[in-house]
Amino acid sequence: MEDIVDTGRTIREVRRLLENKGANDVRIVSLLDKPDRRVVDIEADYVGFTVPNEFVVGYGLDFNQCYRNLPYIGVLKEEAYR
Repeated sequence: MEDIVDTGRTIREVRRLLENKGANDVRIVSLLDKPDRRVVDIEADYVGFTVPNEFVVGYGLDFNQCYRNLPYIGVLKEEAYR
């Protein structure tokens, strides 16, 4: 289970580790999917929402330890992180 599949590198490595430990089947479940940022060939099996290539925060997703506790998912304005 993943919060967001972005580049795909982390979840690809997690899948590889589980398969190397003998898992017969590995399914990826993600609240958010950001396919425009993908740099490896991997897709989640189950996705809550597909999001554009923008900086999203809330529901545990943060920027500089801020916005993690928002009760919704929002887009951070570019001027906040540039």
